[in-house]
Amino acid sequence: MRVIALWALLLPLVAVAEVLPPDRLDVMYHSYDGGGATIDGPSMLVRKNVADTVSVSAGYYVDMVSSASIDVLATASEYTEERTEYSVGVDYLHDSTLMNLNYSESTESDYRSETVSTGISQTFFGDLTTISMGLSFSSNYVGINGNETFSATAKNYRYQFNISQILTKSLIAVFSFESVIDEGFLNNPYRQVRYKDSSVPRGYSYQSEVYPLTRNSDAFSLRGIYYLPWRASIRGDARYHDDSWGIAARDFEVRYLHSIGSDLLLEAKYRSYSQTQADFYSDLFPYRNAQNFMARDKELSEFSSGNFGVGVTYTMPQRWLSVFEKSTANLYWDHFQFDYDNFRNVLDTDAPVGEEELYAFDANVIRLYLSFWF
Repeated sequence: MRVIALWALLLPLVAVAEVLPPDRLDVMYHSYDGGGATIDGPSMLVRKNVADTVSVSAGYYVDMVSSASIDVLATASEYTEERTEYSVGVDYLHDSTLMNLNYSESTESDYRSETVSTGISQTFFGDLTTISMGLSFSSNYVGINGNETFSATAKNYRYQFNISQILTKSLIAVFSFESVIDEGFLNNPYRQVRYKDSSVPRGYSYQSEVYPLTRNSDAFSLRGIYYLPWRASIRGDARYHDDSWGIAARDFEVRYLHSIGSDLLLEAKYRSYSQTQADFYSDLFPYRNAQNFMARDKELSEFSSGNFGVGVTYTMPQRWLSVFEKSTANLYWDHFQFDYDNFRNVLDTDAPVGEEELYAFDANVIRLYLSFWF
């Protein structure tokens, strides 16, 4: 199982001038619980400036997974696994240009991924405008536990372009474009599709998924921050995505941040997401080998989700940890609700085949982390 690291959630939405990241240590515990799966583990990220032009970073991230999701229970039994990720990076600042180079490696018992990424950003017009570009390449190795003869590879190319503009003293806008190319073995080797089969008592059988060997996707987003006069801000984000598999997705988010005194920052957000299904997706195929490509991954079905989250950041008195310039304690909770429009719950054995109840589930994500500036 592949899980995206949460470090991006620790970063600001935009930068208004090119500066090196501050010397900082982040220690985090994350937890996901929903849909029969639990994922938790520790992570750590440290940054250190060398002279005035170079910043180096190193990260460590662990996911401990226990899954009894509907995908697993339909064709297998509950499993546990662990994913470990290591990352290193360097940033170089020259005048108003910031360049970076990063490497990460993620390993599981049946999956390994290596990613190299680089980027450059430049400020213009008195630091009112920032343009940044980035690209990354991932090489992935896929296996199957218990099957030493299976081996597959996949590659991922990602290109990004961003432009941020300070429009007024209170308003910042950001436009982003991202293009992704995937090649190789792109499906989960354990996941299966179901098809009608009158020769078995339950009325259907399973066979392995078959995906195309390529996928191209593009995404556009527009974000904005408006600073309110009572030491608060409101942030909006609208994103559109489509790909060569026929999936079109829309994503909207609004976030409110409010300072109380000099030590407390409160946050509340709501996010709405919806997508269409992939061209080759079906919950129930009419017969075996019904198409060249077949998928029953619920993430490729037509579905929608809502996310409500709250968080608090507390700046600790310096006398508590005088060795650091600044220390914060951060706690965030997110609640997700997923509703699938054409993915059915095969554990509903009382309903006729193909008429089972539509699947839905809730999930909770907790992030607790400490940040130290030095």
